[in-house]
Amino acid sequence: MKYTFRNYIAYLKDNPKGYWFKRKLYGWGWAPATKEGFFVLTAFILILIKAGFSLENNGNPTTFIWILILSIAALIAIGYKTGEPPKWTWGRSENQTSP
Repeated sequence: MKYTFRNYIAYLKDNPKGYWFKRKLYGWGWAPATKEGFFVLTAFILILIKAGFSLENNGNPTTFIWILILSIAALIAIGYKTGEPPKWTWGRSENQTSP
């Protein structure tokens, strides 16, 4: 089966349980599937950008490292709580509706 962007969007929209994050089609991990998932990911990125600018202005790498560790831990915890159970996947087969 040839995977296109349109097929991937259809996979993300096929979300009867309302997961914020769905499994990636290839590999291990999640992709945001709802507006809440995109909000969480955007907030994570903005926190890291702000921390990077504060590192540049203050020059304290310890604070940046703690912000980095805590924000990654929070993102993973939210993914486990609101996302599909993670597992390694190699795409969908022709007769399968979910990985």
